[in-house]
Amino acid sequence: MGTPSVHFSESPEDPFALGRGASAVLDDQGTVVGWSTRAQELLGYPAKEVIGRAWQDLLVDTRDLPVARSVVLDATKAGGWFGVLPVRHRDGHRVEMGFRARAVTREGGGQEWLLVGAPAAAVIAWQRDRALLDGLYRRSPIGLVTYGPDTRVIRVNRAVEKASGVPAEAPVGHRPSEFMVDEDATPAEERVRHVLETGEPLIFTEQSARARHEPGRERIVSVSAFRMEDPSGRVLGVAETIEDVTDRHRAQRRLALLNEASARIGTSLDVTQTARELTEAAVHGLADYCTVDLLKPVTLGDEPAPGTTGPLLRAALSPAEHRVPFREGDVVPLLSESPQARCLAERRPILEGQLSLRPEWYATDRRRIEIAMGLGVHSLIAVPLIARGLVLGVVSLWRSRNSEPFEDDDVAVAQELSSRAAVCIDNARRFTQQQSAALTLQRSLLPSAASDLPAVEAACRYLPASGEPGIGGDWFDVIPLSGARVALVVGDVVGHGIHAAASMGRLRAAARTLASLDLEPDEVVARLDDLVSLLAAELEANADGNGSAIEQVLGATCLYAVYDPVSQRCSLARAGHPAPLVSTPDGEVTVLDLPAGPPLGLGGLPFETYDLELPEGSLLTLYTNGLLEARNGDVDAALETLRACLTPATEPLDHTCQAVVDALLPKDHHPTDDIALLIARTRVLRPQNVASWQLPLEATAAARARELITAQLTEWGLTELGFTTELVASELVTNAYRYAAGPVTLRLIRTHCLICEVSDTSHTSPHLRRALSTDEGGRGLFLVAQLTERWGTRYTHDGKTVWTEQPLPPA
Repeated sequence: MGTPSVHFSESPEDPFALGRGASAVLDDQGTVVGWSTRAQELLGYPAKEVIGRAWQDLLVDTRDLPVARSVVLDATKAGGWFGVLPVRHRDGHRVEMGFRARAVTREGGGQEWLLVGAPAAAVIAWQRDRALLDGLYRRSPIGLVTYGPDTRVIRVNRAVEKASGVPAEAPVGHRPSEFMVDEDATPAEERVRHVLETGEPLIFTEQSARARHEPGRERIVSVSAFRMEDPSGRVLGVAETIEDVTDRHRAQRRLALLNEASARIGTSLDVTQTARELTEAAVHGLADYCTVDLLKPVTLGDEPAPGTTGPLLRAALSPAEHRVPFREGDVVPLLSESPQARCLAERRPILEGQLSLRPEWYATDRRRIEIAMGLGVHSLIAVPLIARGLVLGVVSLWRSRNSEPFEDDDVAVAQELSSRAAVCIDNARRFTQQQSAALTLQRSLLPSAASDLPAVEAACRYLPASGEPGIGGDWFDVIPLSGARVALVVGDVVGHGIHAAASMGRLRAAARTLASLDLEPDEVVARLDDLVSLLAAELEANADGNGSAIEQVLGATCLYAVYDPVSQRCSLARAGHPAPLVSTPDGEVTVLDLPAGPPLGLGGLPFETYDLELPEGSLLTLYTNGLLEARNGDVDAALETLRACLTPATEPLDHTCQAVVDALLPKDHHPTDDIALLIARTRVLRPQNVASWQLPLEATAAARARELITAQLTEWGLTELGFTTELVASELVTNAYRYAAGPVTLRLIRTHCLICEVSDTSHTSPHLRRALSTDEGGRGLFLVAQLTERWGTRYTHDGKTVWTEQPLPPA
């Protein structure tokens, strides 16, 4: 009897496939009317013993009849049946068989049953494989995509449909480039093609897989792929397992962002730079735009008052976008409806996942809403910058256009990022405060401007150190001396901060005091050396184990020079300081080879004075080592550049100073050490402004002095000063006659004032004293002090000079 034309799905592993399963045909009475060769192999009955007999009498054991009748009843009602039943082998033993039964209606109205059976073990294994395959496509949480040899999708499972939001049938028949964005589709197709061509599997390869219908939604997947082949080796396609690892990827990215931010934020102690580093770190992996707005006192280094909420200054913006309404340095209005205002008031982060749902936050600023819409901004996180309990400002992170809205996890990252940055900003603020205090102290201790003196024309530049090192201890001074002379001083206290500035102030005050005594340069430096040693001992006694302040004073250096415009003689001494340069009017620039001397504070070592004559119009250039070390630390090259800037010596001094700074400091360079520069152009007092006489040491010397002074002042047109000057000179010459030996020298100098000097060979110091009413003398110096503007005594190797100064009458 022929087999009915009924189709069953076949596969190489299907135990019911035609040619693999045992088949039989029963009529509507249950009589066997068809029997296959495979049935004979499995059950032992040849066709001639089976056909025409009832199936239950032949194949079913008596004890299994109730079950068999129940199955027949169920199959009759349902029109078919599938399951496992025990059947009787020809030799009598039971065989577990899996059956598939289906009712078939023949032409003419008759009904028959087609049974296909296989060993139960094969059926169960096949069922397990089918269940696994069904589970992979319908219930597996891991995505599964199969591609044909042409890289077109054959089938995807429900996991892919759920993750992508695209119906499972949508990608079928399409290549990745047709349902993924181009940037992600190209590597996906290359991956499939590589597996097809080489047969090499891919394991856990991560890549971006953004869908075309949601290009702004980030999706990172881990892909494993292998090539599918039939038993003959024919390539059937590629199967990919896909796991959505977007959350894991984001978590890793956030951790990497925080780790990188720790290294990027706080590299300097500049408030603005630290704020800029925060914005750059935020846009690197968290936001499309980031702004940092700080309270105004913070930008100045001051501590904001508790409860302060404005005004805000925009300290940083990344990336640079000219369409943003507030640029760096602008005042940012704090609208009460804005998340930033609520963020500062409540001291907590504010998340606005969909700004379009809350348009009222910028409704009072029409320009802002237009700008925001133009940039495509749609999501915002505002985080307060709080350090040590102080609110410093607010960080605003924005996402625009194709980026996904911010989530709660993003808020946690933004808060951690801002917390770290707030500490760095507060450190920078406190450093700025300290640096500002040190700079204020230092500037208050330095001369406000170089003076225009009879001896020299001077110009200077002082550039404080910036950044982490802080203010240093460099200083300079121009000190008027008696006899129209001038002292030029440059020093450097090694170190930075308040201690260095305070130590510098003490040394400068000491140098001025010593200069007023008209000591020789080597003696001034030697006494400064003693002072530094005393300061070091004092600091050591009070240091409590902290030697930083001691090192600052021990590292001090100094250069002291005195120039006399009458003799054109310049005397210099230095203590470990860079040698000065002299530029003569003929264009020659020389580094003076004067003895270096040890740095101040070593004690017990000698210093030497170096003398030279300077032609009128010569430039004497004094500086600190920061000037030569500012450009790449190449001192020799910097010295040659400095030489070039000092030629010719006839340029205006202010221009020369600026040219030196421009040449030796790169543009926008922030020196790490203080720089002090002092340039002086020498002047000469003409002989007609100086009158000098040597008087014999006799009783008539005072009268002779008065005669000479009267004649000279008449010649100079200063007869108004005649009486006073005669009286002063008479008293000084009389003192010399009484207490000194040897000749007396009287000298008048006309500059911005009238200087009267009396020199003798005695080293006895004249001093004021209060004369009693019964004393016949002792009032001379008192009269001198009352009649002159200044007076004093200076000592030389040969004696002393008592000098006075009187202001000239108005022209």
